[in-house]
Amino acid sequence: MAARGSCPGCGSAALVEDAHYAQQQLVCASCGCVLAEGLLTTTYAEEEHLQGVAYSQSTGQKEQLSRCVKRGVRRVQDLCKVLQLPTIFEETAVSYFQRALQHPSFHLASLEKKELLGGCCVFVTCRQHNWPLMIGTICSLLYAKQELFASVYLSLQKELGLSVPALSLEDLVKTHLNSFQLFQHTADIPAPFLEDKEKMVARTMQIVELASETWLVTGRHPVPIVMAAAFLSWQSLQPTARLTCTFARFCKLAGVDLPPPAHLRLKELLEILLRMASQLAWLRVFNMNKKTVVKHIGDLLQHRIFLLKTAFCLEDEEEQRAVAPGEGCPGSPPAAGGAAQEQGCPSEGKRQREGGPRPLLPPCLLNPRKRLRTAALSASDSAITGDEPISDSEIEQYLRGPEEIRAFRKAKAWL
Repeated sequence: MAARGSCPGCGSAALVEDAHYAQQQLVCASCGCVLAEGLLTTTYAEEEHLQGVAYSQSTGQKEQLSRCVKRGVRRVQDLCKVLQLPTIFEETAVSYFQRALQHPSFHLASLEKKELLGGCCVFVTCRQHNWPLMIGTICSLLYAKQELFASVYLSLQKELGLSVPALSLEDLVKTHLNSFQLFQHTADIPAPFLEDKEKMVARTMQIVELASETWLVTGRHPVPIVMAAAFLSWQSLQPTARLTCTFARFCKLAGVDLPPPAHLRLKELLEILLRMASQLAWLRVFNMNKKTVVKHIGDLLQHRIFLLKTAFCLEDEEEQRAVAPGEGCPGSPPAAGGAAQEQGCPSEGKRQREGGPRPLLPPCLLNPRKRLRTAALSASDSAITGDEPISDSEIEQYLRGPEEIRAFRKAKAWL
C-alpha cells in the first residue's frame, strides 16, 4: 500500500506500509529506509492510544503466559492419565499448577523448572489423597533429576503453603513392591521364583518393622532397606529353590535397580537375625550362618519381641529400678559392691565378644567411622581453656538427668 510523501534519504516517493513482526512500519521501497515504526508492546486498554508500556504489562507477556499455562495444563493432564489417577486428582493438580504460575516466585524460573512444576503438583495431590507415589517414579516419567525435582517441590510447598503428609513405611513397601515383576508368570521368570504378592508384602513389612526396632531405619534412605527386606522375605517363602539366587539376580528378575547401600542393609539384617536365632531353643543345635538362617525367618518373626529382649540388652527405667544394688544390667554376672551399677555394665564389650547380649545401639555406634582430622585452631579458639565461667542461661544445657547419665555410662563402658 503506497503512502504519500518522499524518502528523506533518496527522495523516492515509493513509500509503503509494512507489518514487520506485527509492527506497522513506513518503509522506502527504493533504499529500504525505515521512516516510521510502531510500538513494540501495548496493553489491551492502551492499544488504541499506542502508548509504550513495560513488557510485563503487555499483550505479548499475557499471550506468552497463556501459552505456558495451556501447555503446562496439558502436561499435567497427560501425567495424570499415565498414572491412571482419578478425575478429582487431575482437577486438583491443575488448580495447583495454575496457582503456581501466577505466583511471582515462579515467573522468572527456568524452563526446566517450569516443566517439573506440573509433576510436583501431581506429586503433592497424590500425597494429600494418601495415594502412594514415589519421587523416583515421577522423575522417571519426566526424565528429570531427583535433586532438581526435590528443590522445585520444596519451593512449591513453601510458596503456596501446602500441607503434604509424609508417606508411611507401610505405604512405601506396598508402592515399591507393586513395580516388581515376580507376581505374574512370564518367560523370563522361572516358575519356582514366582511369588504371591500378598504374602511377600506381608513378610516384607514384618522385616522392615524389625529393622525399625533395631535402629536400621533411623537416618537411612528407606529404599535400600525395603529392597533388602523384600529379598529376604522372597527367599524365606521358598528357601529350597531360592537360596542360590543372588541379590543382583533377584533385582534383575524383579525389574528394579539395586541401590548400592542395599548390600550393607542386607548384611545388617542378617546379623540381627543370626543373633535372634541364637536365642531360639530348637535352633541352637544347628550351626547357623547367613544362608541357613533365611529358612527360619518365619519362626524368628513370630517370636520377634521375645528374641529381641533375650538377644540384646534392652533395659527400660522400670527394669533398672528392679536391679539389685550388687548387680549390673540383666544377664550380667554379679559384681562386688555397686561397681557394676556405677560404671553402667562395664562387661558389655566382653559379653559381646563371648556372644552374650549386647546393648541395642544404632549402627553408627557399633561401627563408628574414623574421625576426620580437624583444622588448626585459630588464635581466638586456642585462647579458650575451658575454665571460663558458665552463665545461668547456658548451664541447663550441660545438666543431665539420671536416665541420661546411666545411658551415657553404659555406652561409654561398652565402647
